[in-house]
Amino acid sequence: MKISIERGTLLKAVAQAQSVVERRNTIPILANVLIEAEGDSVQFRATDLDIEVVDKAPAQVERAGATTVAATTLHEIVRKLPDGALVTLTADAATGRLAVEAGRSNFSLATLPREDFPVMASSEYHSNFAAKAAVLRRLFDKSKFAISTEETRYYLNGVYLHVSSADGGKALRAVATDGHRLARIDAELPLGAEDMPGVIVPRKTVGELRKLLDDDDMDIAVSVSETKVRFATPNITLTSKVIDGTFPDYTRVIPAGNTRRLEVDASEFAQAVDRVATVSSERSRAVKLQLEEDRLILSVNAPDSGAAEEELGVAYNDERLEIGFNAKYLLEIANQVDRENAVFMFNSSGDPTLMREGNDESAVYVVMPMRV
Repeated sequence: MKISIERGTLLKAVAQAQSVVERRNTIPILANVLIEAEGDSVQFRATDLDIEVVDKAPAQVERAGATTVAATTLHEIVRKLPDGALVTLTADAATGRLAVEAGRSNFSLATLPREDFPVMASSEYHSNFAAKAAVLRRLFDKSKFAISTEETRYYLNGVYLHVSSADGGKALRAVATDGHRLARIDAELPLGAEDMPGVIVPRKTVGELRKLLDDDDMDIAVSVSETKVRFATPNITLTSKVIDGTFPDYTRVIPAGNTRRLEVDASEFAQAVDRVATVSSERSRAVKLQLEEDRLILSVNAPDSGAAEEELGVAYNDERLEIGFNAKYLLEIANQVDRENAVFMFNSSGDPTLMREGNDESAVYVVMPMRV
């Protein structure tokens, strides 16, 4: 195999591949990227057995062929090469080496046979549809902060993507929760997604997928089966196993009867929470919200380090309420708001609180209170 490829193109492809590769591996081949050259393009394939990413890039292919090489090492080399350099990759099967050449730089890397590289079995997908990158990005970006990191409740370690009934009919919905907070985001149901099975997309896959979703107008081909999910652009295909488990009935924790309404400027609120939380020794320290007519007092009292208080002008005309929240949770939820105002709906100091962006019902957040 011998190919020549522009350094920027190569870097982008190898960066995507090496981020999937697990740093600590008991199986040496899983640390490698499979390079396959044919026609006028080259494919870079990497896997950790749960996720597989294939990145296709244009290249001058002198000799078609394939080999595998350490993904992280290749990425580091290409990253350090000068901008605009033309990189030549030459695989020598006899010596089991891959030569990397650019200008006056020469590297010789050990390879492993391509036959050893595990390729993820292709699945029969129940549902195939296209969605705009901007739509998928909103669904995952606004929900991923609530993904649980607790390994014992593995079925919460991802975003539950499914078809649901919303006010305007059916919607494509993403839900994540860790038991302390919950995010529920809806988007218009794409054509062809009606029969999609509900799947839990793992945390790592959500992170990798984010790299495919930068171009707002790009159409992403989505394929879903009971065991796998695939997201594809013309150049990159990301395939992932889904979490084998049942996502709990999240509708039971979304409060329907909260009547006390607080409307506040979202960025002012987030900044105020951040400021008063500075005095607390741990990020999980409770922030107390004191609600009175048209004013909100945020306070933190940390006996070892000090106290802080800040007052905000808000729209609130219900009875007085004191309620406490984990500062980190409040901040994460407030930072999801794209519109100017955040609307909080309270019931009592011991009940879950609902938050949404203005009157928009397509993004709903729930946060559990803390004792203060």
